[in-house]
Amino acid sequence: MRAYVLKHYGGPDGAQLIDVPVPTPGPRDVRVDVRAAGLNPVDFKFRQGKLRAILRPTLPLVLGNELAGDVVAIGSDVKRFRIGDTVFARVAKDRAGAFAEQACVDEDDAARIPRGLDFATAAAVPLAGLTALQALRDELGVEPGQKVLISGGAGGVGTFAIQIAKWLGAHVTTTASARGEALVRALGCDAVIDYTAQDLSKVDDRFDAGLDLVGGDTLAQMVDVMKPGSRIVSVAALPEPQTAIKDLGGSRVLAALFWIISYGIRSRARRAGIGYRFLFMHSSGRDLGLLGDLIEQGKLRVIVDKTYPFAQIAEALAYVESGRAKGKVVVAMH
Repeated sequence: MRAYVLKHYGGPDGAQLIDVPVPTPGPRDVRVDVRAAGLNPVDFKFRQGKLRAILRPTLPLVLGNELAGDVVAIGSDVKRFRIGDTVFARVAKDRAGAFAEQACVDEDDAARIPRGLDFATAAAVPLAGLTALQALRDELGVEPGQKVLISGGAGGVGTFAIQIAKWLGAHVTTTASARGEALVRALGCDAVIDYTAQDLSKVDDRFDAGLDLVGGDTLAQMVDVMKPGSRIVSVAALPEPQTAIKDLGGSRVLAALFWIISYGIRSRARRAGIGYRFLFMHSSGRDLGLLGDLIEQGKLRVIVDKTYPFAQIAEALAYVESGRAKGKVVVAMH
């Protein structure tokens, strides 16, 4: 079968589309005939070697973190799925393998595709949708009436985050360029800050919760407009000790490393009287099922910017890396 395989860390030449053996499912695995796979910034960051402090798999490795397709084989202990089921999944972070014509997924990480959703659209949901849901519901505890600030609302996670925050009852403000404003407003955003023309730290509003999807200067500016006692969760900046403890298996070495590298932003947040947390989301078939229900109920739209054929996956990943995508980018296997 064809797969997009990382042979060495670095630039685009480190990964190639080659033939590899079909994977064998373990006792709790379903093997999926992959019809489409979603692309995310984590994919090119992993290829660049930027996640080596967190994940160190043996190379060569089939890349890819989310997929949609048909179940074609099941392990001996699988109870939730049968051959022929259509599923979507965020593959476990230490496993990858979605950029292939077939892939194995633990049954607990998969869910049935919502009725009426095509494979390409379904493949765009898992990683970004789960990230937004877990950040807003679990980490920030967003409640009705709260003011939530989301940076980068027109991106892959942002398009889900706006809608999920609205579903939770929040008043939502996001940053976007003029090119992205129509999209974020169509998704229900209440207020838009044009980051190309306005300094976020100068806005008059104060916010109860912040979701940072950009990092850098944007995160620093977000600190200045949060209410004392509030919290910012980031998926784009620097991991802190709780990331190692809660998201990555409790490694004390990683916790110490993250304490050092995140000292600056944690100190800035502490001086402002707010909390800071970096989230490394986790796979969850149950949460994915909830997202599927919201899609079926018409409460959650999936925004796909572009779909590429699998043969052009390197071009698709370059487009994601450019930062120009509005919504998600997907490759279709067949």
